[in-house]
Amino acid sequence: MTRRSQALRSLYPPIEPYAIHRVDVGSGHQLHVEEAGNPAGIPVVFLHGGPGGGIAPVMRRFFDPNRYRVVLPDQRGAGRSTPLGELRDNTTWHLVDDLEVLREHLGVDAWLVFGGSWGSTLALAYAQSHPTRVTGLILRGIYLVRRSERTWIYQNGLHNLQPEEWERFVAPVPRDERDDILAAYHRRLVGDDREVARRWAGAWMRWEAVNSSLTPDPSFIAALTDDDTALPAAQILAHYVVNGGFFESETQLLDGVDRIRHLPAVIIQGRYDLCCPPVTAFDLARRWPEATLHIVPDAGHSSLEPGTTDQLIRSTDRFAVRLSQPV
Repeated sequence: MTRRSQALRSLYPPIEPYAIHRVDVGSGHQLHVEEAGNPAGIPVVFLHGGPGGGIAPVMRRFFDPNRYRVVLPDQRGAGRSTPLGELRDNTTWHLVDDLEVLREHLGVDAWLVFGGSWGSTLALAYAQSHPTRVTGLILRGIYLVRRSERTWIYQNGLHNLQPEEWERFVAPVPRDERDDILAAYHRRLVGDDREVARRWAGAWMRWEAVNSSLTPDPSFIAALTDDDTALPAAQILAHYVVNGGFFESETQLLDGVDRIRHLPAVIIQGRYDLCCPPVTAFDLARRWPEATLHIVPDAGHSSLEPGTTDQLIRSTDRFAVRLSQPV
């Protein structure tokens, strides 16, 4: 064991929620929301990835339970929110509005925003829309849904690093549709034939899973490709990606950084992140010089890789000290 690995911080112990809510956000959508930690602690909202991914018990463990009031919502159509997999009235801006409904429902004046992967996208969109309601941001595995990022994952880029998995991913796609793999998948996933959609969802979610960490985790792959969860997750993810995250321009989140440059922020990025390459984090940090950028030298995309977990825990601990100090 190296000196560096001995010094790495690890997750806080497992903890159960002290409250579970069903929050009506309109249009027939109800959010499943958990609260964990200290009810009188520093408010922080955890924004899960995907989109369509949902929360998991391990996500409570990035925060000191004595110092934080941790709010963990399942986003529209995801996890235990209902209706599961619903695409109607489900855009980034609906999710931004949902966070405001939830904040007011819980009586929170302002909160720390913690988001990784798609969660970093939503965190930036929310903070830029409501900067006075944000005390800081912890962002990991940055994703801005730009065309270059979508092309890298789904058309021309990542296949060079994952050739055998790419062959599995494109196998269902007819050769005359392979000029737009994303569109081919989207058509089947949201089509009328549910059995076809389920088969394509399994292939889609395997591609997502194998690229989500430096070393693929068989249990994670099994969880993401499970028949009961793969289809709604794949449908929502494809819905958002095909629509470019519902942003007005390719650079909307970068152009909006000036609205939040006064907020303390940490950007944590794995050097070998396959699905969200470091160039995106670098582009964000270049537009946001006040933010602290940490490149983890031996990590991929997952928040549970040791070096990334270490940086996330150190960041939440530093924010706990900072946000506890009198203004």
